[in-house]
Amino acid sequence: MADGLAASGLITGVRPESHRWKVLGVGFAANASFSAAFSGIPTTAVYLRSGYHLGNDGLGLVLGMLGLGIAVSELPWGLLTDRWGDRRVLLLGLLSTAAALAGLAVFVAPSGSHVPRVSTLALGLLLVGLLGGSVNGSSGRAVMAWFREGERGLAMSIRQTAVPAGGGLGALLLPVLAARFGFVSVYAVLALACAITASFAWQWLHEPTQAEDGEARLGGGGEGHCAQAAWGGDAVGGARAEWAVDAVSGARAERAVDALCVVDMECAARTARTLRGGNAVRAADAARDMQGTNSTNGTHALIRSPLREIGIWRVALGAGALCVPQLAVVTFGTVFLHDFGHADVLTLSVAMAAVQAGAAIARVWSGRWTDRRGNRRAYMRGCSLLTAVLFAALALATGVASMQHLTVTGTTLMLAAMIVLGGVSASAWHGVAFTELATLAGTKRAGTALAIGNTCVFLMLFLTPLAIPPLLSLGSWPMVWTVASVSAAIALRIFPRAKRTQLTRVTAN
Repeated sequence: MADGLAASGLITGVRPESHRWKVLGVGFAANASFSAAFSGIPTTAVYLRSGYHLGNDGLGLVLGMLGLGIAVSELPWGLLTDRWGDRRVLLLGLLSTAAALAGLAVFVAPSGSHVPRVSTLALGLLLVGLLGGSVNGSSGRAVMAWFREGERGLAMSIRQTAVPAGGGLGALLLPVLAARFGFVSVYAVLALACAITASFAWQWLHEPTQAEDGEARLGGGGEGHCAQAAWGGDAVGGARAEWAVDAVSGARAERAVDALCVVDMECAARTARTLRGGNAVRAADAARDMQGTNSTNGTHALIRSPLREIGIWRVALGAGALCVPQLAVVTFGTVFLHDFGHADVLTLSVAMAAVQAGAAIARVWSGRWTDRRGNRRAYMRGCSLLTAVLFAALALATGVASMQHLTVTGTTLMLAAMIVLGGVSASAWHGVAFTELATLAGTKRAGTALAIGNTCVFLMLFLTPLAIPPLLSLGSWPMVWTVASVSAAIALRIFPRAKRTQLTRVTAN
């Protein structure tokens, strides 16, 4: 036990284990500051139209450019993160994004009779997306490296909560700034947020020492031997070393079995004999899955690139499809409530902030809940089904409201409430999905796996606002929400189902 506790101290090297919460805080701040840009700027859509003299087509183009930039750059940034490390990439990304936003404030903000061209604004937002795409994968990889299995779902969900939190702050603040002070203040505030976050990253974001050293000193019989074999590299079964060290050093024997059994069958069986029979069952299960195709712990993904893993692509593509209703709300929700629901600025800001606040709460809760139950895939599929139903109801309500002479106030409140419910449901799954992606790939290649997911997500951020204006010309708002519902149903078909395994007991002979 003493050796195990010593190993626990080695997880974070010379820094105390509590330092991981600072790393999580940096990851949260990085995502929140960039989310305030890519989720907050669309909430100023009404002022973008008037300030830059845009039609709906032009508005869709400039808003889509943010998503295109992120989608194009996510995978290169993810590969670079796995090669350079999260600290360098995150600092580079935050500082360059701050510089790009400052450039928008100086050169691309409308003032008086000067109205920048649509192409200039589109290229500026494209650049912001290209540079800001570094934030997602690098911050996620840092969190995965510092937190243990069994805690990562909650940690990643807290990190992902930064997206609606930053978007919510942007929804409350940016429309007011745009209305009163113009877009110079909008871009300047966003640039300042990225710069401040970069200073926190410089001070606190460091990789765990063991990820660089590659060795740990563990004593004790079978358990110590197996953990040493795992830590020596991916020599047996490609298992991640920190899983074994993390579990052996913990107080719960069952977590030791869970980690050690992914090394090889012999280690698992030998360790199981020293533990209770119920834990032996779990050892046998995981060892057998390792010998076959274990898509839950992702051990064989360390041998094969995440780019070649069909399980990773199914989660990523399902996430992209489920983002369509979410992004329809984020990019054109204010336009819908303003043009169709006749909502005022206060109602627009409160509704969008409620979407982001509800999504933040749902993400934290879902991360903890799925950590306890081990049902990430079932949760993602459940969110897909609920979102499909809610947006089908919104399409129906919009169609009825357009045919009936309802009071403006009643219609506005009803539609705002439905937008909030649908937006929260379409946003609540992000932390769970990205935890699943990183788990499938393993920590060493989490940057690439997260980049694949983010590429699909932000490709939809580009395509969704481009598709909405043609849909409006074809069938008005009911058509838009119907397509959003169908996209959520498609995600339900794409997401992989949870695997069922049979229990096999290991006897202590």
